[in-house]
Amino acid sequence: MNLQIVCIDIQNDFMDPSGALQVAGATEDAKRTAKMINRLTPKINDIIVTMDSHNIVDISHPIWWLDDNGNPPGIFTPITAADVRAGKWHTKMNNVAKRSLEYLDELEKSGRYNHMIWPEHCVIGTPGHNLQADFAEAVHYWERTRYATATKVTKGSNPFTEHYSAVRAEVPDPKDNTTQLNRPLIQQFETADILAWTGQALSHCLANTFRDTVAAFSHSDFIKKMVLLTDTTSNVYQCEKMGEDFIKEMVAKGMQLSTSVDFLA
Repeated sequence: MNLQIVCIDIQNDFMDPSGALQVAGATEDAKRTAKMINRLTPKINDIIVTMDSHNIVDISHPIWWLDDNGNPPGIFTPITAADVRAGKWHTKMNNVAKRSLEYLDELEKSGRYNHMIWPEHCVIGTPGHNLQADFAEAVHYWERTRYATATKVTKGSNPFTEHYSAVRAEVPDPKDNTTQLNRPLIQQFETADILAWTGQALSHCLANTFRDTVAAFSHSDFIKKMVLLTDTTSNVYQCEKMGEDFIKEMVAKGMQLSTSVDFLA
């Protein structure tokens, strides 16, 4: 049996109560994930660890935008293409204005999300970018025990596009391969007999990575080997319905549900 565990963005900045973009319940989620990995270490063939990896200057951070009074947006402010055309928001850097508007147009065409301003989070080189301690220790235990290296996937370093999904950016940049569909990762997922999913946040990065994986699979039945661990993932505040809708959508297509305690017990 080829068992792979997909661990989405289990990083300090998503942990509560101290993270820059804390997700309520994330710290306990991480601890349950770590406990499961320790229990299943002899059976796990690979652990895929994704990491949000941002720069300070990013289209989703307040530093990018100003209102007509020269003030940056508050966190959790939505910015639409219509807002920009109406002059409600403009870019702080004139040389990126055209590209930023084109991005908003393309993002809205996808129908998944409007653009949201997030607090600076998971900035490369900061403690918030690091993996949560219990989870990191469990991954390292698996690596030492199995003489293996977990697969690490970074995302979000291109400042011109949001990159919720570890499989591709929301609006891929044709000049940046790191924003394109990650075919080697999809091919690795296809080799698994069981693909268990955990991490943050259910409403955003986990959901989008999962959806993009399913869309890229060479066979639609592969979703049936995907298992969501429901007690190790939580939603961004006030985005609970998005998480619920994701689960309903994917269960209808064949996704399985389990918990970190019951999975392969």
